[in-house]
Amino acid sequence: MELQKHSSIMRLPKLASVLVFLACLAAYLMFVKHHYDGVRPTISKIPPHYFRPRLGWSYTSNRPTSSEVVSGRFQYGVMFDAGSTGTRIHVFQFQLEDNEAPKLAHETFRAIKPGLSAYADEPEKCKEGILELLNVAQSSIPPSYWSNTPLVLKATAGLRLLPGEKAKHLLDMVRELFEESPFLYRGDSVSIMDGTDEGISAWITVNFLIGGLHGSNTPTVGMLDLGGGSTQITYSPQDEKTIQTSPIDYITSFQMFNSTHTLYSHSYLGLGLMSARLAVLGGIEGQPLEGSSTELVSPCIAPDYTGQWEHAEVVYTVKGQKAGEPSYESCLKKVEKMLYNKVKKAGEAKDMEFYAFSYYYDRAVDLGVIDEKTGGNVKVSDYIDGAKRVCNEMTVTPESNRFLCLDLTYISVVLQELGFSKDKVFKLARTINDVETSWALGATFHYIESLHSQ
Repeated sequence: MELQKHSSIMRLPKLASVLVFLACLAAYLMFVKHHYDGVRPTISKIPPHYFRPRLGWSYTSNRPTSSEVVSGRFQYGVMFDAGSTGTRIHVFQFQLEDNEAPKLAHETFRAIKPGLSAYADEPEKCKEGILELLNVAQSSIPPSYWSNTPLVLKATAGLRLLPGEKAKHLLDMVRELFEESPFLYRGDSVSIMDGTDEGISAWITVNFLIGGLHGSNTPTVGMLDLGGGSTQITYSPQDEKTIQTSPIDYITSFQMFNSTHTLYSHSYLGLGLMSARLAVLGGIEGQPLEGSSTELVSPCIAPDYTGQWEHAEVVYTVKGQKAGEPSYESCLKKVEKMLYNKVKKAGEAKDMEFYAFSYYYDRAVDLGVIDEKTGGNVKVSDYIDGAKRVCNEMTVTPESNRFLCLDLTYISVVLQELGFSKDKVFKLARTINDVETSWALGATFHYIESLHSQ
């Protein structure tokens, strides 16, 4: 009996040791589980293909929970605007709300000169500028978003006017750089933008910023853009007759934020301000034929002026005519002859509210009718009166103003050819709610919507 009791006493310490060991192991496992549950992986550690099928207006926040992966909070987009005079980058951050149009939370903007077309004969040299702008994108977007941020370059009139192979080589160089970047790149990410798409995208930008696309009672407005190589007019017709009588390629429909929009939109290639200058001066777009003159003489230039002007890789000698009949009438005849039968009147546009951009804005600043920073309103008659005054008072002016007579005369005529009266008022703005009023925002919306629908 004493022996059995002694054996029981000996077993108690062993059992206690086992229980203590198990308790310690359980505590350790609980600690490990608690520690690693509190550390969520960043997006960059999740395979990119996990998110790509969900791309569109549904995206993740910086440290996503499982519900946030589905519902989303932010979306970034990077748009390169490769224009005729420079390349600009727009980095957009969109805030996403359920059953609402996205809101623009932030934009980063940077511009460099010259445009891609300046490197037409040496495409390798465009790399430095593109890489500089890619660095802007990388520093503006959290790394966890890079693999799901669409990276897009749209080239406009500057590349449209280049011979096909030269434009292709430049775009191929950009594609190589984009493929090596950490952003979302697809086959259609780099392209030459159709002029009509440029007008539509600018229309989307303006109407998004004024609230016309948010399902409210805010009416949409028309858009006029005067670039270097082309000019666009875009508006939403209110009269069915406009849709029925307009050329079929001037009318387009698209969906945006669950609404269908029908637009009148046309781009006039070759009627941007720089191309129009050349035509009014008597030159021909593109490299002159061997043996042809690069000397251009015009009544739209100050009498006795002689200077150099480079356009589309050609250096021209520009001269004014000797003083004779009033310069404005002589210049007006040249402009009207160049524009004869090239522009269609835009029906009901004359009765609609319009915003005007780019060189419309710049020349109004030169006239002093709007403030350079805040913009303002301008009438067609302001351009006409300004052209008369500048042309008839021309002297040998500083380089920046030598084409002011020609430019103002051209703008005043093209607006009237589009069907606008002399007392028509346009709103001029470089920004709306501190956002650049270019086509880039609208094109980014359009591109992300296309990804979402695929």
